[in-house]
Amino acid sequence: MRLFGKQKSISSYSLPTDDYFNSLRDKEFSRLDKLGQTYLDFTGGNLHPSSLLEMHYQLLQKTILGNPHSTNPSSQMSTKLVEEARNKILQYFNADDYYCIFTSNASGALKIVGECYPFEDNGHFLLISDNHNSVNGIREYCKSKGGDFTYSPIRQSDLRIDEQKLEENLRSFDHKKNKLFGFPAQSNVSGVKHDWKWVEIAKKQGWDVLLDAAAFVPTCKLDLKQVQPDFVSVSFYKIFGFPTGIGCLLVKKDSFPKLKKHWFAGGTVDYVSVKESNHLLIANHERFENGTLNYLDIPAVKLGLDFIESIGIERIRTRIVELTGLFLQEMANKKHSNGTSVVRLFGPQDTDQRGGTVILNFQDPEGNTFPFDWVEHQANKELISIRSGCFCNPGIDEINHCISNEEMTQYFTSRKEKEFDSTTGYLKYMSQQIGRMRGATRVSFGIATTTKDIEKFVKFVSKLQNKSVKDIDELKGGGVLK
Repeated sequence: MRLFGKQKSISSYSLPTDDYFNSLRDKEFSRLDKLGQTYLDFTGGNLHPSSLLEMHYQLLQKTILGNPHSTNPSSQMSTKLVEEARNKILQYFNADDYYCIFTSNASGALKIVGECYPFEDNGHFLLISDNHNSVNGIREYCKSKGGDFTYSPIRQSDLRIDEQKLEENLRSFDHKKNKLFGFPAQSNVSGVKHDWKWVEIAKKQGWDVLLDAAAFVPTCKLDLKQVQPDFVSVSFYKIFGFPTGIGCLLVKKDSFPKLKKHWFAGGTVDYVSVKESNHLLIANHERFENGTLNYLDIPAVKLGLDFIESIGIERIRTRIVELTGLFLQEMANKKHSNGTSVVRLFGPQDTDQRGGTVILNFQDPEGNTFPFDWVEHQANKELISIRSGCFCNPGIDEINHCISNEEMTQYFTSRKEKEFDSTTGYLKYMSQQIGRMRGATRVSFGIATTTKDIEKFVKFVSKLQNKSVKDIDELKGGGVLK
């Protein structure tokens, strides 16, 4: 069903959630309109509401906070506020049978799992081809410890899991003792929400499950009573914008002993001896919270989650579905005069089981692709924030551009044989090597997005209609890539 007719502009219509979120924009995110900016990079980072900064500022102004791990008054106050934030996180995710370990971000949470999972003891790492590089990088820990790893593919048609192949992979490593399955709740590139059923299926096959929830939780409810992975990574600025530099690893309590820490730091030991050369690690979340926590900013996490709850995560999810549906429709309608689509959309073409993240490329009437960095440069001129490249998820980019194993081998071989000019950029260099464009444009929506933001981007895309890549002065001489 069409939301909007071709003959009318987007601003002539309204979404069911417009009144609430337009009011929220005026109250909490008015700086966007004051500065004339259009922000469409919510997967990269959310925007902080003004009230969150004010409440946190007032807390810092009225409270004396000191380094935790002491019994003095300022230390006790810091500990109290940190533990309130920790308990709020556990309550928010319905995770009372989990430990909450504070980290610098979701990548820091994933690093703990990579460092401490016992791959050295007959281990195997299985991961979906659609994963963030912070999950992909765990394979290096696995390899260095003598373990093996396997990628399970996704379908090119809709960027969803190849279920038959994943079922086969989950059954194929019964001889392995320690098996870790890396599973993204939502793709940080395509917006695809991968089916929760794979968490339970994997666990029944003897796998420990690492859930990367960073792209999912800003707009959807994660209930860890309903789905019970062993390890969950979260980054809080992705949810409510402030503070950056704080994430967490949620570890199921009965899976906690599986993580073997190979060193210790301040705040992580019950006792350590120099003469005896021995130590005893703390037997809870503190074991992995190295050194001094960010005790000045962690209290803002509770305030941020309170803010999200004041709106309602289901209301946010509904809003994102409406905005994404509108955007997909408008992009599909953009045609050149010869009928060729201006926009090439990757992944799902509708809102079924997908979030508010969309990747796309733009093409001229002859089907030539406008370079993604040129598109972003043009958007920058109009104060539109989008993102371009491969978004720390090479698996998606490789399948979207039909990159073969042989081409990747040739690329890495040429990088070793020839000095690489870092100013060129690896995607441009690879495009030159294989003769096809790499990378794409990513647009994503959040709680501050309004229909006028989408209208601004639609008008921007309209300027590409009937424009030829060959006629753009900045692109002349660089060749035309299909």
